Amino acid sequence: MKHYHYIFAGAGLASLMTVYRMATSGAFKDESILLIDPDTKQANDRTWCFWQQGSSAWQSIVYRKWDTAVFANESFTTNLDFEGYRYNMIKGIDFYTFIFSELKKHPNIKFVNQKVVDFKDSGFNVLVKAEAESYTCNKLLNSIYNPALAASQTKYPVLQQHFIGWHVKTTIPVFNPVLPSFMDFSVAQRGNTRFMYVLPFSETEAIVEYTLFSKDLLPEAEYEDAIKEYLVTKGATEYEIVDKERGSIPMTSYPFWKNNSKNVLHIGSAGGWTKASTGYTFRNADKKSAQLASFLQKQDDFTRLYKKNKFWFYDLLLLDILAKKNHKGSSIFSAMFKDGRAAHIFKFLDEETTFAQDLEVIWQCPKGLFISALMQRILNM
Repeated sequence: MKHYHYIFAGAGLASLMTVYRMATSGAFKDESILLIDPDTKQANDRTWCFWQQGSSAWQSIVYRKWDTAVFANESFTTNLDFEGYRYNMIKGIDFYTFIFSELKKHPNIKFVNQKVVDFKDSGFNVLVKAEAESYTCNKLLNSIYNPALAASQTKYPVLQQHFIGWHVKTTIPVFNPVLPSFMDFSVAQRGNTRFMYVLPFSETEAIVEYTLFSKDLLPEAEYEDAIKEYLVTKGATEYEIVDKERGSIPMTSYPFWKNNSKNVLHIGSAGGWTKASTGYTFRNADKKSAQLASFLQKQDDFTRLYKKNKFWFYDLLLLDILAKKNHKGSSIFSAMFKDGRAAHIFKFLDEETTFAQDLEVIWQCPKGLFISALMQRILNM
């Protein structure tokens, strides 16, 4: 049975970002690292978007970037002022190619195309069972999400950011290539938080995505019918569907870190790395993978890595509202973005604001909803 210093169970976004930072740091060149995943990571299976000021480690693989966007609901439309932020899009295949081209330079890092079926921390090392063989390691970083953990409790609500997106090419110009639709709540809400999300590449080409923040997924036809109807409202009656993407991202403040042990760390969605209030993953994973790579150079007890902060509680209050009054999502996000000032919202969602700046954002939201959620949460603690 082969032994490694580090094993990554699952080679998703969080694992690949973390192992990339470990590789490029030079601090782990004498330690063996194994990635285990059933997917070969050779397909363009997703896109990631994130806002950013200045450059990032991923700048060379940004496929598209925008300096503004539009927010809309049934009663108003406003262009967002990014104030120096840029909204970036990265294609999955470009990210995988970038990561694995770097990992190939490091002989201490191996990739095994298998599925992890179980693991156990003995206190001295971790046994990792894959389909074909087993391994041991000093430290396991697990990114395989177990939905039963959050679903088995009722203290923390669990919603999903679920969507279907079409990459379309239209026969006539219908898109503004410099103006994506960040959130368009003008579509029928039907008792939920529902919006269209559009990433335009040219006047005739874009990704058009129907997205919900809610508990339950829809039949596939309902997402696709909504996209068809939206395209008709834009004047696109004839188009080619180049590709499709479907996803469901957990949105919860459930404390995944409580499942960590000294030698097992849950990362990515499995570790609560997804931003609970929005479902965004890339920016959070970028920051947390850098923090983790630094932590691994100094400490070895994973139970010391995570703590709650004020932003965890803010996210929890929003999810409390959406879990009970899912139709209120449009009014909450509309209040946040109505004045068009997006930069301070981005900074708040990146968890980089002072308490005074927090209050500036929070008081833009419907106050009654959040005061009620706060009182209910205090009573239930």
